[in-house]
Amino acid sequence: MKATRYIGAAALLMLAGSACTKNFEQLNTPPTSSVLMDPGLVLTKAQKDANFQQGGEGVNIQFGSWAQHWASGNVGVAKTSRYIQQPDDGTWSSHYAIIRNLAQIRNKLLAGKEATPEGRSRLAIARIMEVAVWERLTALYGDIPYSESGLSEDKVNPTPKYDDQKEIYKDLITQLNKAISQITNGDQTYGNADMYYKGDLNLWRKYGNALKLQIGMRIRKADPALAQQVVTEAMAAPLIASNNETAAVQMVTTLPANYHPVMAQYASGSPDLQYVAKALVDRLVATKDPRLTLIASPTANSQKTVPQVLVYRGIDVALTDADLAAVVRADYSLASTRTWFNRTIATPIPVYVMTYADVCFLRAEAALEGWGATTAQAATFYQEGVKAAMAMNPYFITTIPADFTEQTLPSGTKDEQLNKIMTQRWISMFSRSYDAYLEWRRTGYPALTPGKNIGSTNGTIPRRTAYPSDEPILNGANYNAAKAKLTNGDAYTSRIWIDK
Repeated sequence: MKATRYIGAAALLMLAGSACTKNFEQLNTPPTSSVLMDPGLVLTKAQKDANFQQGGEGVNIQFGSWAQHWASGNVGVAKTSRYIQQPDDGTWSSHYAIIRNLAQIRNKLLAGKEATPEGRSRLAIARIMEVAVWERLTALYGDIPYSESGLSEDKVNPTPKYDDQKEIYKDLITQLNKAISQITNGDQTYGNADMYYKGDLNLWRKYGNALKLQIGMRIRKADPALAQQVVTEAMAAPLIASNNETAAVQMVTTLPANYHPVMAQYASGSPDLQYVAKALVDRLVATKDPRLTLIASPTANSQKTVPQVLVYRGIDVALTDADLAAVVRADYSLASTRTWFNRTIATPIPVYVMTYADVCFLRAEAALEGWGATTAQAATFYQEGVKAAMAMNPYFITTIPADFTEQTLPSGTKDEQLNKIMTQRWISMFSRSYDAYLEWRRTGYPALTPGKNIGSTNGTIPRRTAYPSDEPILNGANYNAAKAKLTNGDAYTSRIWIDK
């Protein structure tokens, strides 16, 4: 990532052109065609890029192992999966690239059309998308360049300050509220270029409110008063109300474009990268979860037994060198070849963004606090969340077996009930490694045992990811100021504002 990492592509072209010749734009503008890109194409790319990496190989190795969905088999030597700190250049640069693209919609492509049917709702949708990307970025790192990034071409700043995370969240909430309120039925939409909702403005309104609900919960421990206000408002607003309203990027049926990012890793010939983690498999086995065989495959060795006795066994995360040397890979479970590693699956698995199950579990959590619902409603929301998570692709389980032990929310303390809610949400987020990690870190549920390798964290699961390697060089003063505010510096073990 170069010094221009915060500068929009269009700005770079303008700067380059002005250095070469006068009247560049007039000389190089085709007389009969538009020089502006279709904003729908920009939105499509942003939606794809923002969500495909959730199930990507590097994200699964790092955040997927921290959340203990994935374990790396003989690739356990991957440093980040073993709590050995490395700068996270990829997450940083990819998120800022998405933000730059989305910013072009409001700064250039639809600029000046904020109050018109042509631009109003399309700008609102792009802003909701931008809020989602910004929120994930700050939730992973902490303080980040925000207010001086994603600006118009005449305000480019190659060394932006790092904004305080608390202020970032406050502004994200403000921007999200404004965007939701600007969605106006009858306005022009992105149509089929919108990979989430094909231009359905009512569903965008619901997704925006669901995102607001999640953001409110993300700040629940850091700012309880603001969290309660945000969550209560979201609970009273229209929310995603069925699996048919889930926000997702749909795959197509033509090979190889139907490959979900998780499936693509298997298809690329490196299935050993994607063993399923012990914590997840053990939980599925212990609760007689009917998704077990659709998430994990039986071990290769157990499939050879006569008579056949199939075994599902996850591998521990963050193994030491000695542990790795002793691993017999055929004794551990890959992701299921019936679904996640099925290259000929009849109904392609979507890349999920915000599911109905997510909303149900968030509502159950809010109800436990009495925010926008009574505590008695938590059990109803929880049960609906379990049903929704079971029914969604690739599981399609509409009749849950009676021996599944987690169908209802049992009585108990608030923490015991929260544990149940978050454990089921954790399972439902399989294939979404960023989200699974962030929601585990936020609540501590389910309880996860760190791997044996002490890494850079003295054997604890990282609390954040590390800033990219070139920030100390290219934006040194601002990086050092942000680093100084962290409890242990720019380290995996430092706690950020939302992580209480």
